[in-house]
Amino acid sequence: MTLPGDGTIRQQQLLADASRYLAGGGTGLFVLPADLNLVVDHGRGSRVVDIAGREYIDYHLGSGPVLLGHGHAGVAAAVERRLHKGSTYFFLNEPEIELARRLVDAIPCAECVHYTGSGTEATYYALRIARARTGRAKVLKFEGAWHGMHDWGLFGTVPAQPSPYPRALPDSVGVPAALADYVLVSPFNDAQAALELIERHAHELAAVIIEPLQRVLLPEPGFLQAMREATARHGIVLIFDEIVTGFRIAWGGAQERYGVVPDLATYGKAISGGYPLAAIAGRADVLAVLDARSRPKSEVVWATNTLNGNPICAAAGVAALDALSAPGVYDHLARIGSRLRRGIVAAGERHGFAVQAPGEDAVFGVRFTDRRPLRTWTDLTTADKDLGWRWAMELLRRGLLVNPNEKFYISIAHTDADVDHTLGVVDEAFAALAT
Repeated sequence: MTLPGDGTIRQQQLLADASRYLAGGGTGLFVLPADLNLVVDHGRGSRVVDIAGREYIDYHLGSGPVLLGHGHAGVAAAVERRLHKGSTYFFLNEPEIELARRLVDAIPCAECVHYTGSGTEATYYALRIARARTGRAKVLKFEGAWHGMHDWGLFGTVPAQPSPYPRALPDSVGVPAALADYVLVSPFNDAQAALELIERHAHELAAVIIEPLQRVLLPEPGFLQAMREATARHGIVLIFDEIVTGFRIAWGGAQERYGVVPDLATYGKAISGGYPLAAIAGRADVLAVLDARSRPKSEVVWATNTLNGNPICAAAGVAALDALSAPGVYDHLARIGSRLRRGIVAAGERHGFAVQAPGEDAVFGVRFTDRRPLRTWTDLTTADKDLGWRWAMELLRRGLLVNPNEKFYISIAHTDADVDHTLGVVDEAFAALAT
């Protein structure tokens, strides 16, 4: 009989404490099964190690922020240089100004930026800015899009069946049903349906908010451009939610990759090297509603938070952009991600599974469906989520850290050796499910 080591016992104790003291037993919308649950001790590069001493190749990356890999030396050094100077001031500091300059230089739509603490805050405030700018109240989003955890974003995000357009049901309990009158919902990639809604409601639409890469769905040619032209024609603020895509699928994000420039864009995850910071970037005339220097306070949008632009997170962001601007970074992300995507699909097909890996090379999903093409949220609902869950559990058992039925995130720290090992594990997982 093998007795558990000290690390295993400690992890079991911590998991029991998490179940007792954390609401829901964890930090997200799901908790792993008891036999696979873990407490992370540390991360380094593409790997994390749990308290019990088990190592995993990490393809979740903190839900995306760790684009540079865990414990990146440049980011760690930048943070260490700032720590002894204090953690936050609420007044201007050099790193936040330098990071703002870097963001404006890199982001096609950006003439200035406004910091927030999270992606949820960024999209929430961006919608408020749009309403103030236009004097209109309603917003249009697309079914299946994820814009954070605020009430305005939680309509039609994960419906089991198509929404009764242009209305949608709230995704969470506690969201006021009355807000459904202000949040219009349309299918992603259906330009005609969205254009009809925009034309019908143009006089009351403040914003159209889009994930340019909606979860793992690529925009069809012409779709984003059609939204750009319609919103410009009617004075509606076009917002790109680039929390995931910003600095990940290209240096200039989705705006660069897909060639469409919005009025505002929200950024998070990758812009601060894994530290909690996000931003709204965009046209100066739109963001002018934040400027108390030029307008009465009664006409200024309130969007201030205590830790916005704090020097530690901003210094981490400057270091992160330094690393991402190095030659070959995006070629590396594309090559590693492409190898992994192709290898997963090939392994699944060898074992008789209908599997696809939609998305971009640096961030993609694995979906068990034979529906082609995958262009709307309704198409994604044809995927076998139970099979996706069981496959993910097989990966976890074999040392790959993944979020079931969600995204695979690639970091600049992932290597060809990681991919080689991963594809061996993937093949074993498919074989286990096929028996």
